[in-house]
Amino acid sequence: MRSLTARRAPQPAGIRRDPAPTRWSYRYQRLMLTPAFRALVRIGLPVLLIVFIATAWITNEANRAMLTAQIAALKAAVQDRPEFLVTGMEIDGADPYLTDAINEAVQLTFPLSSFDLDLAALRDTVARFGAVRDVVVRVQPGGTLSIAVDQRVPVAVWRYGEELRLIDAEGVITGLIQNRGDMAALPLIAGDGAKDAIDEALALFAATGPVRPRVRGLVRMGERRWDMILDRAQRILLPTQDPLAALDRVIALHEAEDLLERDVLVVDMRNAARPTMRLSEPAVAILRRAADNQ
Repeated sequence: MRSLTARRAPQPAGIRRDPAPTRWSYRYQRLMLTPAFRALVRIGLPVLLIVFIATAWITNEANRAMLTAQIAALKAAVQDRPEFLVTGMEIDGADPYLTDAINEAVQLTFPLSSFDLDLAALRDTVARFGAVRDVVVRVQPGGTLSIAVDQRVPVAVWRYGEELRLIDAEGVITGLIQNRGDMAALPLIAGDGAKDAIDEALALFAATGPVRPRVRGLVRMGERRWDMILDRAQRILLPTQDPLAALDRVIALHEAEDLLERDVLVVDMRNAARPTMRLSEPAVAILRRAADNQ
């Protein structure tokens, strides 16, 4: 009966079979068991090969020119689509003078692509105008560039040197005018530091009551107090502290005694305990003659 156990083929004399792998095969197998090495072989080498090929291709000047042209053509094809075109501009909230100034400063030619608009730079350009408190710049649906301006409203004219400056309720200069008559409805202030006390000046103008048509303006004296100038060269000298109460006293005297209709040049209220008046020369002469005749 034939044996069921397989017999090994006889080995040639002098040759010994070693089942263990060779040294280099063993090292390779160990490396392939390392995750980092496997990642290098499967990912790193292909990436390195792609980078090498791309670098070799891009170093060719003709290839670079062709790639640049294709990118530019693709960019232009996207940017010049009708839905990205801006066809006009609207300025809201600005008076005609400020609108003209904004148009001159912006200097845009339409139509143009919205990708060519630097909205932040446009906003900075408009915000530089003193008359602008705030501004919002955006592209509206339909291709209109909208510039919404929150314009400062001038409340007084400040004469500073030879200039007539418009200022708002916060004392911010909003513009210049050439003639006082251009803003005759606004009160006039003058002197160094006048704009920094605009709140007090407006309160004094509001308290003039019956003599308001005669008031020509307020002059800041020494950057600490006001002189109110009336027609007929009359002047009311107001104190540093609580000038509104002092003006109320003068108005009350005027309503009771027609004080400001008399030949009074100066009403000095700087010392609340002792108000004084300076009369005109004709009035002083009359008083002197009256005193001499007594």
